[in-house]
Amino acid sequence: MAQIIIKNLRKDFGDFTAVKASSFTIEDGEFFMLLGPSGCGKTTTLRMIAGLELPTSGEIYIDGEEVSQKRASQRDIAFVFQMFALYPHLNVRQNISYPLKSEGMPKAKIKAKVAEVAEILGITDILSKPVGGLSGGDRQRVALGRAIVREPKAFMMDEPLGALDAEFREHMSEELRALHDRMGATTVYVTHDQLEAMQMGDKIVVMNHGSVEQFGVPQEIYDWPATMFVADFIGSPPMNFLRFEGEIAKKDTSVSLNGHRFDIPFQLEEAKGALVFGIRPEHVSLDESSPYKGEVLVTEYLGTTQIVTIQTANGVLKARVEARAEVTIGQTVGLAFNPRTVTLFYEPTGVALLSDANKGVLDHG
Repeated sequence: MAQIIIKNLRKDFGDFTAVKASSFTIEDGEFFMLLGPSGCGKTTTLRMIAGLELPTSGEIYIDGEEVSQKRASQRDIAFVFQMFALYPHLNVRQNISYPLKSEGMPKAKIKAKVAEVAEILGITDILSKPVGGLSGGDRQRVALGRAIVREPKAFMMDEPLGALDAEFREHMSEELRALHDRMGATTVYVTHDQLEAMQMGDKIVVMNHGSVEQFGVPQEIYDWPATMFVADFIGSPPMNFLRFEGEIAKKDTSVSLNGHRFDIPFQLEEAKGALVFGIRPEHVSLDESSPYKGEVLVTEYLGTTQIVTIQTANGVLKARVEARAEVTIGQTVGLAFNPRTVTLFYEPTGVALLSDANKGVLDHG
């Protein structure tokens, strides 16, 4: 397997820039997620890593070799597509063995390798079946088998579970992560589903409009979003944004919302003007002793918890509270926030004011 290093990667299609100067490193054996909405550049980035698209500029290193201008066939990469891309006239065994036959591998060795991969994927009993009659899950296993059997340096996966229904997609995501853990393969996986990325990934790159918004482990991205886009894209419900005008000096450790002061137990970056107070719904609590008040607009019962939507002087927020909490529409409630979980943003740029130096110092609440 291999480490993959991306340096200042850019891709232009005429006057349109699909990927803008992206840089990040995928460590050997990582399950790495490229996450973002449709059109953000994640699939184009994946295709450049795989050699299916050549970059306009920038560098790609796979296992220490610079490959940015090499075609896919020269990179030892296996690609798994959303729509399976199987040969309908061949059975399961023939589909899996096809790349080995193309390489001229001896028949006995091909048979042994196909049997090994089929055992790993749990498809030994369907090796003789035509792929056309298989379920979506089995066809995806066959597509994975055809990629695995080559033992490439890295796997590229472009929303491989996107065509499956929600329940089976969750099951297959668990299987795929377990398969990765057994093989220790370097895997680059594209998805627009933030839950899938958080559940499966060792590291995540969040992309938007062709740029990398944030790069890190799932917990760090969730706890310390670098931008308002990331804070809004990651989480369900997403982070609350309460807007206010203010001024923060370099050594300030508190902010004021509608005249009520909230302590922040770390140093902030200096800012002045339109600011945003960011807080996750699960870090908002109902506290009648708090001077900061809001009016309940909606309650949504979810079984173990409920989501309460509240109008405040600084904007609408959602609180995730106990299912048994007695809350009624129109009620005025006091709101308290865990100060260790607050992120402040400068609204004109959407960038977080929390310094990188503070990350890791706190225990994340």
